[in-house]
Amino acid sequence: MTTSTEHARLLRLATRASVAVALVLIVAKALAWWLSGSVSMLAGLTDSALDGVTSLLNLLAVHYALRPADDDHRYGHGKAESLAGMAQALFIGGSAVLIALQAFERLKEPVPVEAPWLSVGVIVFSLGLTLALLALQHRVIRATGSNAVRADSLHYRSDLLLNGSILVALVLAGFGWYQLDAWFGLGIAAYILWSAIQIARESFAVLMDEELPPDVSQRMLELACAVPGVLGAHDLRTRVSGNHWFVQLHLELPGELTLSVAHGISDQAADAIHRAYPKAEVLVHADPSEVVKRASA
Repeated sequence: MTTSTEHARLLRLATRASVAVALVLIVAKALAWWLSGSVSMLAGLTDSALDGVTSLLNLLAVHYALRPADDDHRYGHGKAESLAGMAQALFIGGSAVLIALQAFERLKEPVPVEAPWLSVGVIVFSLGLTLALLALQHRVIRATGSNAVRADSLHYRSDLLLNGSILVALVLAGFGWYQLDAWFGLGIAAYILWSAIQIARESFAVLMDEELPPDVSQRMLELACAVPGVLGAHDLRTRVSGNHWFVQLHLELPGELTLSVAHGISDQAADAIHRAYPKAEVLVHADPSEVVKRASA
């Protein structure tokens, strides 16, 4: 388990590296597209440009999300990551439409791809740089469990497939099969649009306070009920904000317990859940068991 200071340092390192990689790839692919005119390379350039925008948004969002809770944001600032995700989805969806339009034009009027082998070299370079970034992100995810970096890592992992398909298209174009470049551009546009929808769905779920998976909630109830003195647990509510889980539940305790004893048992239940799920911030409300029975009768 990392300290909060080390946690923040690793998150900032990963997000800054992501922005740096995107900027290098934008320059390299822009040069290759300018020299080749390849629709697939344009798709790759657009994807890298969007990577730059989304990585920058991610960096800013993580920086803001790491700010501690204050008087105006008692649950912290974690949802900044999801707001950035919605913006990313809009950017990515728009780019997919533009790439598809360009590909349709090339299907109607095929144009030879110039300097395809230079573009191949750029793509190979892109693949190597992306692999290096993924290795760094994997280390950060293992140390911090950050959802923001995990999402960014999944995006770059899918970029390996994207750049691989561009590589195939350029090699084929080098042998004279120019029209396949446009078809690959259409396929990439469809993939980018699908990615945008996935990002939007995940961000929307967090912004709408979607519950944690049922198996996680059930496990939390079991952990609370396993604490000595607890007769039952109910009304568990969960939501996610950035890298934090907020959990609320009611414990059923014997009515004759003193307030101090009931408070101690409640703290034990909260600690049991937090140990199993370190991201969870748990709020427990104690109910006398006889009151719960009357209410359910």
